[in-house]
Amino acid sequence: MDQNNLEKLKEELSELYHLSSAVSVLHWDQEVYMPQKGSDLRAKTIAEMSGLIHNKFVSPQFGKLLRIAKKDSDDGKLSDSDSCIVKEVWREYSREKKLPLEFVKELAELESKAQGAWTEARKKSDFKMFLPYLKKIVEFKRREAELVGYKDSPYDALLDTYEPYATTKELSLVLEELKKFLVAFLLKIKKSKVKISDKILKGSFSVEKQIEINEAIAKKIGFNFDAGRLDVSAHPFTIHFHPDDVRMTTRYDEKDLFSSINSTIHETGHALYEQGLPAENFGTPLGESISLGIHESQSRMWENIIGKSREFWKYFYPKMQKEFSAHFSRISQEDFYKAINAVKPSLIRVEADEVTYNLHVIMRFEIEKDLIEGCIRVEDLPKIWNDKVKEYFGLKVPSDALGVLQDVHWSGGMIGYFPTYTLGNLYSAQFYNTAQKEILNLEREIRNGHFEHLLNWLRKNIHIHGKAFSAGELVEKVTGEKLNSQYFIDYIKEKYSAIYGIKG
Repeated sequence: MDQNNLEKLKEELSELYHLSSAVSVLHWDQEVYMPQKGSDLRAKTIAEMSGLIHNKFVSPQFGKLLRIAKKDSDDGKLSDSDSCIVKEVWREYSREKKLPLEFVKELAELESKAQGAWTEARKKSDFKMFLPYLKKIVEFKRREAELVGYKDSPYDALLDTYEPYATTKELSLVLEELKKFLVAFLLKIKKSKVKISDKILKGSFSVEKQIEINEAIAKKIGFNFDAGRLDVSAHPFTIHFHPDDVRMTTRYDEKDLFSSINSTIHETGHALYEQGLPAENFGTPLGESISLGIHESQSRMWENIIGKSREFWKYFYPKMQKEFSAHFSRISQEDFYKAINAVKPSLIRVEADEVTYNLHVIMRFEIEKDLIEGCIRVEDLPKIWNDKVKEYFGLKVPSDALGVLQDVHWSGGMIGYFPTYTLGNLYSAQFYNTAQKEILNLEREIRNGHFEHLLNWLRKNIHIHGKAFSAGELVEKVTGEKLNSQYFIDYIKEKYSAIYGIKG
């Protein structure tokens, strides 16, 4: 075994990770602080940096180090942890090697420019402003799929970026089964005599007080502000440079307090995962998250299973009543609980309730899959989008901003990302079911504002492993069985049947 070779490989990897962190800082600044006129220069800077990283990663020198390490790994000469590092780096290297430098730079510049175009198009609710950028992105992504290669669908090649080893065929079966349940269950809720409105949550809430309560909630459930920030952006997101520097954003609406609270809890779930990755493994796959589906399991668990539970608000609601006494002092805790869990088909994915949320994701999966497979045209997206919203939710889309332009993902070239949200919901229910069995009096802990036992459980069972396991392997290791969507279905049925008085 060439130990010197392995150390050189890790040094090269560390340099690549530092460069990638620098690009992440540029992306974060672009969303949070950068002036509008800086977009063109920023696009070129990111493109150059992306090209530099790509060149270094696929260089003959790096390739030689990696091939020697892979042979050592194949011959059983490396430790389990070093073999894991080599396996994951080889997987990424094999993919990246297939992408020409000019392609990488052009795509990075396009995505950066498209980001600014999407922001302006969304403000003006004009899809045509964004159309030429999206057409180019779809063309690039189709080409990327061809360059990387795939077995069945070109969408497989893009999905693999976000959820390694998942396939379009397998995912389609899972989502179709879930869609059937959700459509039927949503119909039962609509027919229920119990009518719940979230209008009691609307009012006038100063942004200053919203910032205070959002930061207080994030800190209480475990976010370390000495190792992170909470800022504002058009679309809430979390980005990490290192476990000691994790940035998240939210957005504020003076009339809707829970627009920020829900997104903040969601992003805190992501941030806790990033802060929980072992810092000593930074610069290797063992210091990275497993997949976006597993990442989403953390954000969706905190936002919904915990953040919309009776237990969570048993602790936080009295504090909410104190901070916003003019509004919440007259609303009972039970009415509040039902209001934050009201099921109401809506146009906006990030503001959707738990029952309808996955229909938003399934709709987007179907659209982008058809886009990449060439079944539909980019020009027709607004109509296709609006027709699906009418079919799934019974709603009419009044504008592009509330329809096809509402998500940031396509402008960033993140085609293949959306399905991970639903996978996250499925993982989260299965993980939480196991946590309930292994943490004594978990609900009582949450009711009393003690979140450290759950966070420690997540750190020990999920965060600490980095990419030591695939998503499927991790689920089986933690829960004792493969991914089973029935846990999520049972969770939804039990919770919302009780709220809406549904029997059978």
